[in-house]
Amino acid sequence: MSRYQPPLTLTARMITLIAEISEQIGQLLAVDDSRQTPQLRRSNRIRTIQASLAIENNTLSVEQVTAVIAGRRVLGLPKEIQEVHNAFAAYESMPTWNPASKPDLLRAHELLMHGLIKDSGQLRRTGVGIYRGDQLVHMAPPPSRIAHLVDDLLAWLGSSDWHPLIISCVFHYEFEFIHPFADGNGRMGRLWQTLILSQWRPVLAYLPVEAVIRDQQDAYYAALSTADRMAESTPFVEFMLHALSLALREAVESESLTDPVTDPVTDPVKRLLLTLQNRALKTSELMGELGLTHKATFRSNYLKPALAAGLVEMTDPQSPNSPVQKYLLTEEGKLKVVQAKR
Repeated sequence: MSRYQPPLTLTARMITLIAEISEQIGQLLAVDDSRQTPQLRRSNRIRTIQASLAIENNTLSVEQVTAVIAGRRVLGLPKEIQEVHNAFAAYESMPTWNPASKPDLLRAHELLMHGLIKDSGQLRRTGVGIYRGDQLVHMAPPPSRIAHLVDDLLAWLGSSDWHPLIISCVFHYEFEFIHPFADGNGRMGRLWQTLILSQWRPVLAYLPVEAVIRDQQDAYYAALSTADRMAESTPFVEFMLHALSLALREAVESESLTDPVTDPVTDPVKRLLLTLQNRALKTSELMGELGLTHKATFRSNYLKPALAAGLVEMTDPQSPNSPVQKYLLTEEGKLKVVQAKR
C-alpha cells in the first residue's frame, strides 16, 4: 500500500457530478453496440487528438487531422503533422498499457513526443517553469525530486481505493504539478487520465473530453492555478468532473440521433450526404440546399462529423479555408447514401 496520499477535500459538488456521470455512462452503455462502430470511434478519436493538440497551440483543423491520419498530403508545419502522427499512435496503443507502470508511462511519452524533443521517453533533467504569456504560473519541482515523486504517484495510483473518476482527475492534477518531462506534460496528463478511465469503463476510451477542455481552456488553467494555491487538487477535480459530464452529455445526445438498426450516422450527416450525391458543392451552396443560415451549426452538426468519419472530403485538402473549397462524397460516403436509400 502506497503511503503517499494526494491532498484532496471531497465536496458535495464532486459527489453530485459522480452520480451524474455514472448515470450518463449508463445511458451511453444502453445504446446498442452496433452504433459504436469503428467509424464513430475513429471520429471521436480524431476530435480528441485535434483538441488536445490545439490546447498546445497546434493549428491543424479537424479536417486536416483527419487527412493526416488517412495518409493524405496536408499543407501544414512538419512539426504539427508529426504531433498528429504521434498522438494517434499513442492513443491507439492505450489498451496495451498499465496506468501504474513507469515503463509504460515513459514509453507513452516516447511515442507522443517522438521526433519533437531529443529526450522523449525520459524524465527531465532541468528545472522548468510554466508560463502563460510572460507570467510564471507554476514552478515545477526540481529535477532531483522528479523520479521519487513519479514513483510515489504511480504507487498511489496502483493501490488507491478511491472512486476511479476521482483517481483519474487527481492523477491528472498531480502529474501536471510534477511536470515530469521537458515537454508534452499537458497532452500526457490528458492521455493518462483517458487511459485510467478507459480501464474502468472501456466506452470512455473514445470520449472526446479534450474538446470540452479546449473550449474552456482558460477555466482549465485557472483550475490548475487555484489548486496550486490551495495545495490540493480539489478545484481541478471539480473542473474535470464537470468537463467529463459535458462530454458525456454531448455523446449521449449524439447517440440519440443515430439509427440503431441501419446506420451510425446522425440525421444531419445523412442529409448532407444525400445533398452531395454525384457532385461537389461549396459551403454556401450546401447550406442553401439544406435550408441553413447559421454557419457554425452547419460546420458543427453536418460538415465536421462527416469529414471526421471519412464520408466527405475536400476538393483541395491543402487549402482547407479556401473560398472556392468544395466538398464531395468519399467511396465510404457513397456507400452510406446507397444504404440510406434502401
